[in-house]
Amino acid sequence: MELKKEIDGVYWLLNDGKNKRTLVTQSAYGDASVYGEKIFRYNNSIYREWIPHRSKFAAAFYKGLTSIDLKNSYTVLYLGASSGTTVSHVSDMIGTNGKVYAIEIAEEMAVNLVLLANNRKNIFPIVNDARKPLLYKSSVPKCDFLYQDVAQRDQTEIFIQNADMFLKSGKIGVFAIKTRSIDVSVNPKEIIRNETNKLRGKFDVLRSIDLYPYQKDHSLLILRKK
Repeated sequence: MELKKEIDGVYWLLNDGKNKRTLVTQSAYGDASVYGEKIFRYNNSIYREWIPHRSKFAAAFYKGLTSIDLKNSYTVLYLGASSGTTVSHVSDMIGTNGKVYAIEIAEEMAVNLVLLANNRKNIFPIVNDARKPLLYKSSVPKCDFLYQDVAQRDQTEIFIQNADMFLKSGKIGVFAIKTRSIDVSVNPKEIIRNETNKLRGKFDVLRSIDLYPYQKDHSLLILRKK
């Protein structure tokens, strides 16, 4: 068994004997499992399995993502945090000196997010509507990285609005497009093209990743704010 580093905090755990690789993040907060993921110990460090069927960000690595500007000590704004599955891995990636401001509108999901933040001190949960960034503007600083996973028809407009307000120029935004939330009657590929065109004025589109078979009718856009 060996480790291959992908980016800060993210590794492939390789098992040559079984010709298998497992995506993991190096845990910043001990050996507790957050959502039932496997825990590995290697060279006196702890690693958490990052499951592609549970996280669109993880699925992107399985589909060929090899580099992205997300580093230790970064400040992150995460829109659509849900119960904190992917947030917990972002928490690992930015380390104890980083901060992730996690926005979630559903109070029942935010309960788990708050409990997660009790154990991971670099997570700052905010129960609010990502459509209304002015409501949390006073609580969120300018950010080095923006991640969005919001299942709303106007998800592209939500991303643009938050990036305008919080994301530093030249920094990366990751947008998980849920095509069926936009229009179930239109081919997903056409929706991706249409939504990408809306973003081109404010962002350089670095990459579009179809997340099938891990996530059906989902794509991840890697964008750099101009």
